[in-house]
Amino acid sequence: MKRGAKRYSAFAVAAAVACLSVHATAAADASHASPVSSMDSQRDIVLAVANPIDPPALHAGSSLLGYVPAGYYGAGQRAVSALAELKRHYNLDEVTGWPIKALGVYCVVVKTPAGTDREALLKTLAKDDRVKLAQPLQDYSVYATVAAQTHHRYNDPYVDLQRGFVETDAELAHSVSQGEGVHIAVVDTGADLTHPDLQGRIHDTHNMVDDSDTAFNQDHHGTEVAGVIAADADNHQGIVGIAPKSVLSLYKACWYAPAPQVGARCNTFTLAKALAAIIDTDARIVNLSLGGPDDPLLDKLLAQLLNQGRIVVAALPPDGRLSGFPDNAPGVIVVRVSDAAPAPADVLSAPGKDILTTQPGGGYDFTSGSSMAAAHVSGIVALLLSVSPRLDAYAVRDLLLKSSKLSHGVTEVNAASAVAALHEPQRATH
Repeated sequence: MKRGAKRYSAFAVAAAVACLSVHATAAADASHASPVSSMDSQRDIVLAVANPIDPPALHAGSSLLGYVPAGYYGAGQRAVSALAELKRHYNLDEVTGWPIKALGVYCVVVKTPAGTDREALLKTLAKDDRVKLAQPLQDYSVYATVAAQTHHRYNDPYVDLQRGFVETDAELAHSVSQGEGVHIAVVDTGADLTHPDLQGRIHDTHNMVDDSDTAFNQDHHGTEVAGVIAADADNHQGIVGIAPKSVLSLYKACWYAPAPQVGARCNTFTLAKALAAIIDTDARIVNLSLGGPDDPLLDKLLAQLLNQGRIVVAALPPDGRLSGFPDNAPGVIVVRVSDAAPAPADVLSAPGKDILTTQPGGGYDFTSGSSMAAAHVSGIVALLLSVSPRLDAYAVRDLLLKSSKLSHGVTEVNAASAVAALHEPQRATH
């Protein structure tokens, strides 16, 4: 070790701080062409040489700095000579330089030559008597919390009023998946095909009840379910669906009786026609926001759909009992409205109270029920399948159960955590 090493170390620290400090100030005043943008902390070196300034000469034509190249403004002749020799000897390419009067040195940032080990070069430079300081160029950061990256904000005016969309963190999930390319079959009533938030989201329709297009478009329940699942996004209209880039096929198997205030009803015939038709399609998800007694024919058709790898999402009956079609079939994902009371085993909880969604005639209104809860889950399943198409019903149900989160005092499915739980392991393997 060279004599005076302790004093050199103290000087090196002071010089390093001063070099970087002065350089930061200079960079702040520099133009947009500042050399800072070309610096690389993984490659570059800060190098300092002695820079004594000789007293001004008394003869005419002389200057304070002597005859020094213009590129070394603030550098004395000794510093200029030393730097020229060092750059030539070690094949160094200078990025920029600046004087530090308080330390009597001139600093430069130089690039480590290609193919040269920077640490080895630094050790060699430290032994060179012409060098006052040789160290890596290092990065620093301010000690402040970095704001979380903001997610995309939709321009749909009612998005913040969508309780289910907000509570399930669907907007966060959309940074990874919006359900692109996932085909969902909705067996329900008809739906308003002219609704601004559903145009482009509905691929095909099938009427198993009658030939009335007017009744089809005026049906409430199917319009509400379709909006929760797939209402268009960023169209300056109404709301955003849980899976706004999924594709819907609508199967009208239920209808409204002429009497007022009577809900829609279906039967074995219309439901069997709808399920049989779905068997011949590529729909991955089947949303059944309906239910009733056990039915041998419907059970057989449902079993075939499940054997084909379809993911069937059903609504829990109002009485909370799993004893009929389709909720009692093994493999069906059953969903209830989120509640503080514990859910039955393997039953998912999802938002279903005061859900803002699409209505016939291009409108929007609030509605409630496990039908809406099931629709939320169908949308989340579409987000998952868009990331991992080979997921089966059991894997999806387990993932949604494990990733459920507490929201307003109740545990319910969470789109963002489900997608994250699925997406992170996959990204780690690539």
